[in-house]
Amino acid sequence: MGFSKSLQERLSWICGVELKSGSTCVLSGVIDGLNIFFLILFFLVLIVSSLRNHTIHLETHRSGLFIIISVFCATVGVVCFADGLWILLWKPESSLFWSWTLYFVRGLVWIALSVSLIIRKFKWVKILSLVWWVFFSLLVSALNIKLLVSAHSLKILDLVSWPISLLLLFCALKLLGVLFSHHTETKDLSQSLLNKHGRKAIEPCNTRRFLSSLTFSWVNPLLRLGYTKPLNIDDVPPLAIEDKALLAYEAFSKAWEVRRERGDTDNLVFKALSDCYSKEMVFTGIYAFLRAVSTSVCPLLLYSFVKFMGHEKRELYKGFLLVGTLGILKVVESLSQRHWYFGSRRTGMKMRSAIMAAIYSKQLKLSSLGRRRHSTGEIVNYIGVDCYRLGEFPWWLHTAWSSLLQLIFAVLVLFLIVGWSALPGLVPIIILSLLNIPIAKILQNCQTQFMNAQDERLRATSEVLNNMKIIKLQAWEEKFKGRILSMRENEFKWLTSAQMKKTFGILFFWMAPVFVSSVIFASCAIMGTAALNASTIFTVLAALRVMCEPVRLLPEAFTVIIQVMISMHRIGRFLLEDELKMENIRRCHFNGSDYDVKITDGIFSWNPYENIPTLRDVNLEITRGSKVAVCGPVGSGKSALLYAMLGEIPNVSGSAQINGSVAYVAQTAWIQSGTIRDNILYGKPMDKTSYYKAIGACALDKDLNNFEHGDLTIIGERGLNLSGGQKQRLQLARAVYNDADVYLLDDPFSAVDAHTAAILFNDCVKSALSKKTVVLVTHQVEFLAAVDEILVLEGGRITQSGSYGGLLRTGMMFEKLVNAHQEAMTALDQPPNLGHLIESCKINSGLQPEKGKDEGEISLKGLSSNQLIQDEEKEIGDVGLKPFVDYISIARGWVLLSSVILVQCVFLLLQTLSTYWLAVAVLIPQISSRVFIGVYSAMSMSSLVFIYLRSFFTALLGLRASKSFFSGFMDSIFNAPMSFFDSTPVGRILTRASSDMSLVDFDIPYSINFSLVPMLEIVSILIVMCTVTWQVLVMAVPVMLITFYIQGYYLASVRELVRINGTTRAPILNCTAETSLGVVTIRAFAMLERFIQHNLNLIDTDARLFFYSNVAMEWLLLRVEALQNIILFTATIFLVFLHPSTISPGFVGLSLSYALSMSACQIFTTRWQCTLANYIISVERIKQFMTLLSEPPAIINENRPPASWPVKGRIDLLDLKIKYRPNSPLVLKGITCTFEEGKRVGVVGRTGSGKTTLISALFRLVEPASGKILIDGLDICSIGLRDVRTNLSIIPQEPTLFKGTVRSNLDPLGLYSDHEIWEAIEKCELMSTIRSLPDLLDSSVSDEGENWSAGQRQLFCLGRVLLRRNKILVLDEATASIDTTTDALLQKVIRKEFPNCTIITVAHRVPTVTDSDMVMVLYNGELVEYDKPWKLMETNSSFAKLVAEYWAHSNRRA
Repeated sequence: MGFSKSLQERLSWICGVELKSGSTCVLSGVIDGLNIFFLILFFLVLIVSSLRNHTIHLETHRSGLFIIISVFCATVGVVCFADGLWILLWKPESSLFWSWTLYFVRGLVWIALSVSLIIRKFKWVKILSLVWWVFFSLLVSALNIKLLVSAHSLKILDLVSWPISLLLLFCALKLLGVLFSHHTETKDLSQSLLNKHGRKAIEPCNTRRFLSSLTFSWVNPLLRLGYTKPLNIDDVPPLAIEDKALLAYEAFSKAWEVRRERGDTDNLVFKALSDCYSKEMVFTGIYAFLRAVSTSVCPLLLYSFVKFMGHEKRELYKGFLLVGTLGILKVVESLSQRHWYFGSRRTGMKMRSAIMAAIYSKQLKLSSLGRRRHSTGEIVNYIGVDCYRLGEFPWWLHTAWSSLLQLIFAVLVLFLIVGWSALPGLVPIIILSLLNIPIAKILQNCQTQFMNAQDERLRATSEVLNNMKIIKLQAWEEKFKGRILSMRENEFKWLTSAQMKKTFGILFFWMAPVFVSSVIFASCAIMGTAALNASTIFTVLAALRVMCEPVRLLPEAFTVIIQVMISMHRIGRFLLEDELKMENIRRCHFNGSDYDVKITDGIFSWNPYENIPTLRDVNLEITRGSKVAVCGPVGSGKSALLYAMLGEIPNVSGSAQINGSVAYVAQTAWIQSGTIRDNILYGKPMDKTSYYKAIGACALDKDLNNFEHGDLTIIGERGLNLSGGQKQRLQLARAVYNDADVYLLDDPFSAVDAHTAAILFNDCVKSALSKKTVVLVTHQVEFLAAVDEILVLEGGRITQSGSYGGLLRTGMMFEKLVNAHQEAMTALDQPPNLGHLIESCKINSGLQPEKGKDEGEISLKGLSSNQLIQDEEKEIGDVGLKPFVDYISIARGWVLLSSVILVQCVFLLLQTLSTYWLAVAVLIPQISSRVFIGVYSAMSMSSLVFIYLRSFFTALLGLRASKSFFSGFMDSIFNAPMSFFDSTPVGRILTRASSDMSLVDFDIPYSINFSLVPMLEIVSILIVMCTVTWQVLVMAVPVMLITFYIQGYYLASVRELVRINGTTRAPILNCTAETSLGVVTIRAFAMLERFIQHNLNLIDTDARLFFYSNVAMEWLLLRVEALQNIILFTATIFLVFLHPSTISPGFVGLSLSYALSMSACQIFTTRWQCTLANYIISVERIKQFMTLLSEPPAIINENRPPASWPVKGRIDLLDLKIKYRPNSPLVLKGITCTFEEGKRVGVVGRTGSGKTTLISALFRLVEPASGKILIDGLDICSIGLRDVRTNLSIIPQEPTLFKGTVRSNLDPLGLYSDHEIWEAIEKCELMSTIRSLPDLLDSSVSDEGENWSAGQRQLFCLGRVLLRRNKILVLDEATASIDTTTDALLQKVIRKEFPNCTIITVAHRVPTVTDSDMVMVLYNGELVEYDKPWKLMETNSSFAKLVAEYWAHSNRRA
């Protein structure tokens, strides 16, 4: 007993009080004893583990959170040591002198805890640390709660260390999760959750644990990986089966068909989606309902809390009960909102995927009439704009009804608190809501008009980008850029209107609580239904805060829903469009018939609803294995006949049948983006024998060996890095490899030289396809004698059919075609040594494509990174504030941004003063109700001015940025060299001009506002809370630090996900646009399913980035809400323990009302900061294309040529060397020659020899690597590009028409009169065609000139040069798509109209160049020969061999 008493006395010295059973000092001693035990055990286990090396490799890096908490622990330890040292040195006489030992021990414990947080290597150390952290945290919390209950106070050090001990509990839970997941991974290696890189994979939906699903923890592996390294597309897990596009598309298609069968036609898209996703929508709606209820109940809790704090004698259990209820409500609110957002966006993603797939599938089935009604640009817009808008529909739908419900609940709360005094308060709500209606309608109209203007601008932009080469050749950049900028001005007008109207909407949002609260307070004072005390006042304010969100969101929600319904209507109209009818042509397998193609009494019309047949009285039977040629003048219906065989033209009457599989080669080559090999295989498995046979038959072997990467060379969009002949031969090889039964070839020889054409005809048509049925449309008369049957078309009717000899004897049209060819051959002098030359050609020709190359040489070349088409560039990692600074700097908006911050500070000051006034004034009975309400109303209403100014400055900043970014982007694009367009898919540019630009227009300015403004508001909330309970800072500071850490942890992954997502949308749009152009080929080859599957894969790739970005956002917000709720609980607990005399109910209401809004404010800030970090990537992407390498200047003012330049038209090439890229080989290798003024120069050479490159150099589409081009002695590189190009004329290899009219296509710049245009039309043989149209010069030209034949499009190009009449004219294979008769007429017109001009003719038809004054022969980029044609034909020259071969082929066929 004596020893016990002595010990008790000694401990009493340490504690400073007399010890009693169950005293806090005893409990403190027990805790200290346990800590010493854990301390000793920790270091023992640490030593033993280090010796035995029991390691556990859970993470490759230390968690930043653990490091931060470790620093906090070490700081507390240092403070404990300092306290002990202070007592030891300066308080030796104190009764608490021996307590210095206690402080030293506690300091040692805190330091040890700090060390345990850092050491992450040893398994048993981790397990011991986890147990220690849990015990320590719980025991310290229990002790502090006991102290608060008994003494109503805490020491400063205990108060500071308490939240840090709670953070240790959080660390313990996190470490437990890591240990458990590691145990799960290693438990069964055969069922490992590790992916191929050894990283933990995402759990499948059906195997996720409840807690994991509830807290979104299943995305932890992805976020952890993203924190350690920049993510790439391969790191992102695939979607679950139920989230994939295929399932969504199948469900939608089934629902759509069911509705169609019932006869529904209105709102079909909405109804079909409802049938598919109504259950998911209801389930998500439950979350939205719970969130609305939990949010609306919070003001009632505040009311009860203020009432509780107003009692002199409080029962603490009631206070804890209120705090507990508040905790449950906030948890329910947080979880329900997060799962509502996640569920609705997941459903929206499925809807989006389903509709995207449906649109793409419909595009493949669209009839010719449907394709005319919906251009490629419009279809791309349906997917790129409408579908993405539709994806947000579920969220906005739930927002609309739940906001309405929340509004009703808030009104009920007001009635419960103030009774009938709430009724007058409804009046301003109704008035403001009614005022929102016209603003919403105006906004809707503005946005609808904006969308229409955007559609038009994007269509024009797409058209310009697809035809940039011809625009640059003709120097039309300023005209077309002006057209786009003009469309943008119209778009910008509606954007300005929408943004300015939005400022009024924001003003009304903030007016609501001010007016309503003033009116309710006045009603209470007048009617006396409720006392104006603290509980009433601050509950009313809290209820009005709950009401504000619905008042703000409802108009926007209804606006978005209306927009979505418009989009659904647009999509529905497209999905209901006419489809290609299978009855147009009956396709069947071999049925014992001798005929592969049979048409009886066929009448076909592009528009079956008009009585204008395209083809009529068609009767033909094509026997199996026969070769049939189709010929006729331009516009006679040759291509239409092939379309009729394919079933592309509606069959008005008669029957059509085709037996077996079909391969089709279009007149305009359709090449897919991808490798050459992919284009030839076309989805079929590789068969090397057939593959190399197809390559050889189409004379592609030499070309492939010349490519650095062989057949693995990546082809640019539309085959931009291939010549016209290479593209044509590539699609011919695709057809040959397909091994079909029937081949429909639409003028496949038009883009190749005579030798290559002969090889193609002999090796491909006659040899490789010898056992196939071939229908060949051609203008080359020389091949007609070798076919089995010839069909002659004129005016849409088969006027003649039969063999070559038989048709010659019958006269009529066929005779005219052959006579025209004979006349051309007569003009072609026969070389004197013809026989020898022919034999020489057979043995070896300098222009003959080489054969017999080693097959392995083609296929063994690897796919290196040095391709023309590179993967899209994107920033990697955290680029800091650079994109934000770029945005503000380019917009020149620093003053506006500063103004936004300044007016927000003034607004917050006035708002805080008005609520402080309420808290103070309620305590002073002498202040009358009139003064009380008047002062509050005056301060609150004056703050509204600054709210309007804030919104106004934000809108101005956004508008200025929109204008600056768009103009800079367009300037950069139009000034970019042609090499940029050759290597950049159009989709990449279009996504920046559409979706990225939309974010700059609408979202980024307000995102900046919503990111900055709430941060200032959080600071003001913390200041108000600290004035009442300063202790809350102890928790607030670490919580804010942890919040910033978690936000950074999240952004490391999501920043890369959004960047990748920015590159996954373009392939979908590219695929859609590409498919639209090649839909006839796809249908002909029966490849619909393959293309649909490819599109589904692209949609899934885009969707999975969207999906995981959204999951990560909800993961972040859930944790931020939890942290903010800790601050709220801390504040309420401190309020419960405060003595009634220390604080008035008014300040309790003030503090609690601000605390309740802090969580929402922090979530709002975090969401918008993360959203802005994602949106600002669009600024990165647009700025990438604002800093492109520019072409030389259009005009050099100090070095402009004379107005009459060129006077003569003399062209001197001096050692001209051309390469397309610095690291690529020379394409032209030192060419030196002179084109004399007024002379006609023919340029010939095999496909790929450099003919088109020479023309590109002349027009400076590519700059010389060295050497010069002089025109009339003036170096064209010394003057501006526009001065060069406007003084040269060209008829390009690929004829291009723009959407518009006949007039706008012939005279885009509007420089000529109608009389001059008609003269040009007459000279280019289009007079009869255009005169027959009802609108004459105003007749429409559709996208890509699809409603005109290829030959007619070429004649349009001829009409343009006839109007310009420049001194130098270039014909780049200009007559490739027209028949020999028209060719001869055009040559006659050119000779007549350009008698004194220098004419450079690049042609594959030898007669076209033989009447030239000089002939240039190119081979492999070198000048082989340059002389007069008659001189070259007298020698054993390459040109003579070319003429001999052509002459021999023609005469042999004749």
